[in-house]
Amino acid sequence: MSVVLSPGALSPKGGLMQLFAPDTRTLFLLGASGALPVFSLGHVWTVLSASWLHGGILHILFNMMWVRQLAGPVAELYGAGRMILVWTAASIVGFGLSSAAGAFLPAIPFLSSHAPFTVGASASIFGLLGALVCYGRRTGQRAMHQQVWTWAVVMFLFGVIMPGVDNWAHAGGFLGGFGAARLLDPLKPERSQHMLWALVCLGLTALSIVLSIVTGAQILRAIEGS
Repeated sequence: MSVVLSPGALSPKGGLMQLFAPDTRTLFLLGASGALPVFSLGHVWTVLSASWLHGGILHILFNMMWVRQLAGPVAELYGAGRMILVWTAASIVGFGLSSAAGAFLPAIPFLSSHAPFTVGASASIFGLLGALVCYGRRTGQRAMHQQVWTWAVVMFLFGVIMPGVDNWAHAGGFLGGFGAARLLDPLKPERSQHMLWALVCLGLTALSIVLSIVTGAQILRAIEGS
């Protein structure tokens, strides 16, 4: 769908970095989050849908690498249901903070990407890091705690150095994941209600994607008809 709306992504001028990279309009139509969608248009559901959109093939591959690295340990330590809850909370807090910063705060060097929209799974990935940090603190596993903190610092510094990275979403995602993990308490076993709430989160996420596509189609028709 992204390629249909943004065919130029198949022959990017920016080389491999821009391969399969949708343009700004396409990201907006498919459910990108940010100050404009959330606060100007009221598309609050994009704090969920944006986690499933990416800015190009390398963006997807990089995030998939970290999901593979972190999702398994979090699911093993917390349970699959609570891992989904952490992921969802991190997405909401991360993109919520990023959107609020874009709407109400001045541009801050190294934190603001200056982009009108924001997408990607990295807010939730930082949430998984936050959950692992929480586990290390609660269980007293200092080696694990220090290792995960090292990963988080390295990834955040990478975001500071690289242009166009939404560090507000990263910071919010980490806080959201840590806070959710703290509330879920890794020292207690996962319960059936956690899985039920996880299914609710998955349903809301799917609904946010559908709503983004439907709303985007309506906006596109309005633009083409004007």
